[in-house]
Amino acid sequence: MRKRAAVLCGAAVVLAGSVTAVPAEAGTPHTAAAAPVARVGWKKCGTAEHPTLQCGSLQVPLDHARPNGRKITLALSRVPHTARTSQGPLLVNPGGPGGSGLSLAGFVASSLPRAVAAQYDVIGFDPRGVGASRPALDCSPGQFAPVRPDSVPRTPALERANLARAKSYAAACGRKYADLLPHLGTVDAARDMDSIRRALGAKRINYFGYSYGTYLGAVYARLFPERVRRLVLDSVVDPTGVWYDDNLRQDYAFDARHRAFTAWVAEHDSVYRLGADPARVESKWYAMRAALARKPAGGKVGASELEDTFVPGGYYNGYWPSLAQAFAAYVNDGRTGPLVEAYDVFGAVDASGDNGYSVYTSVQCRDTSWPRDWRQWREDNWAVHDKAPFMAWSNAWYNAPCAFWPVAAKRPVDIANGKLPPALLFQATDDAATPYAGGVTVHHLLARSSLVVERGGGNHGITLSGNGCLDKYLAAYLADGTVPRGHVGAADAVCRKLPDPKPGGAKGTAAKAAAAPSAATGAASPGARLHALLGFHG
Repeated sequence: MRKRAAVLCGAAVVLAGSVTAVPAEAGTPHTAAAAPVARVGWKKCGTAEHPTLQCGSLQVPLDHARPNGRKITLALSRVPHTARTSQGPLLVNPGGPGGSGLSLAGFVASSLPRAVAAQYDVIGFDPRGVGASRPALDCSPGQFAPVRPDSVPRTPALERANLARAKSYAAACGRKYADLLPHLGTVDAARDMDSIRRALGAKRINYFGYSYGTYLGAVYARLFPERVRRLVLDSVVDPTGVWYDDNLRQDYAFDARHRAFTAWVAEHDSVYRLGADPARVESKWYAMRAALARKPAGGKVGASELEDTFVPGGYYNGYWPSLAQAFAAYVNDGRTGPLVEAYDVFGAVDASGDNGYSVYTSVQCRDTSWPRDWRQWREDNWAVHDKAPFMAWSNAWYNAPCAFWPVAAKRPVDIANGKLPPALLFQATDDAATPYAGGVTVHHLLARSSLVVERGGGNHGITLSGNGCLDKYLAAYLADGTVPRGHVGAADAVCRKLPDPKPGGAKGTAAKAAAAPSAATGAASPGARLHALLGFHG
């Protein structure tokens, strides 16, 4: 899993609001002597788009086994309910690990039907280590600065260079955050969520998570099943493969999604002039990659940066027109400007991306064991690359610090659960980041859950993204707990995918594509707004 998402609420969020101690709830798990519960003091931090948004902060134990010990601070956001009767807090998470959730609260509240959103306090939060929470991690600023070594280690020198980067990154995290790394797993984040619940004065929470956020929600539900009221999981992580095997499975799915992109480019040969045969288009893409390995575009888009630029197209097909335009400009005309611009929009990693990657590695390397013998990584990833070359080695190096992580790993959580109220799962059949089989697996592991499938869809994060069929099921569930029980194969309900995008004009730019305005309204499309918050590399 790889994820980059923007942090849109400022660090001042951490300081917003006051806290008031109240007696702890009886029976708080995993504590020897429960500390007093803090209440969040909310302050206005509205924006033009979300005028009722509020911000606050909450101190939680660094180590939940020592509730009176050192504290860290979580940044929170809230869109309060406006209906006369509230259904309680709805915690939202965009995934990652390492994604900021502060801005997701406003998006969810404004995207749900007004009558449904009005019944919830929609709560966003930056998980420990992320964004405006404190301390925020940054193990090695500029880790992804261009130009990096070619990700495909065709020579011993390339393998040594990439291995040195992975080892150096793991060591840097260990030096800077030796006190924090033992407390940065998914279980720690789930216990933080229960601290948020207590601070909100709620007996139970509602939860809505995308991507890695589905695993976080499932872990919370396993730890605290009696505290879950409603549970929505969109684009579902396969918990049986966390995290090494899941990444290998991802590689095949992203390769298939990249071939879907090249087929779409071929379909629109009259616009892009790269050929009407998908295989020919794919061949030209790999030829472009080889050329950039020899001479990076603009001095900063080499082979690895090209992969970074095109991976987001595997998350959201709304980026395809812009990526295709940059591809065509380079291949047909030798122009590097559009490719450099596409890299700046989709591939370049800024300070928030450095923070996200630091948390990503810290959580995934801590959550479960990874192979420590590099020979296994080499064998497995060459085997994948032989069949699915698009992202195999790029993904391997992204996760390679876990082979050298300085903190011992935990055991993964068995999320199987028969104690929950009905949960609602959403999954696209061609999702690359969280392949379809994971959604089916979790559907079987969560008793009484319902699975809604987007047939033929390949985007990652599919609700509140413009598909009215999916959103109908989401709204009904959040309104009164209704779930579909249709039993259509492995699914309980099936929705058609949205149409693929239309090709962009010659004057389109990567920046415009990232905003993806609707032709009808001029406003950003729901899919573009959502995927700007979910990010990519996830």
